[in-house]
Amino acid sequence: MAPVEEVAVLDVFDSRPGGATVAKGFEEVDVGCWADSGDVVGCAERTYAFPGPRADVAAYYRTVALRHGWSPDAEAPPAEVWFVKETMSLRIAFLIPELPTEDAHGSRPDVTTDAGYSISVTSYVDGALASERQDSSPA
Repeated sequence: MAPVEEVAVLDVFDSRPGGATVAKGFEEVDVGCWADSGDVVGCAERTYAFPGPRADVAAYYRTVALRHGWSPDAEAPPAEVWFVKETMSLRIAFLIPELPTEDAHGSRPDVTTDAGYSISVTSYVDGALASERQDSSPA
């Protein structure tokens, strides 16, 4: 399975605290892939709105991540919600609330709640390993 496919199907994208809803316009997991210096990076992200405090979101994902084998990222700043597992990193990023405007457009969700947030998972694969995976994939 390609790095993008691996991260896009992780259960964490459908796991959310009670009251959290998928942000309007962000119903699907956003996926991407790029190569840099011979390595392949797959990334997937989903955005939610939550009507409660950020601390509740952070506590929820800390519990869920640990239960699913993720470890706290030793390089993360203390207040951040970052985890690692094998060659993947998981991050919860909080969005700054903003009031919707009549001419609002672009890729930013309408998040007017206390804790709009996104879940992102990035998978890093050595370029040589990625080539082997592609060569062994069924046609």
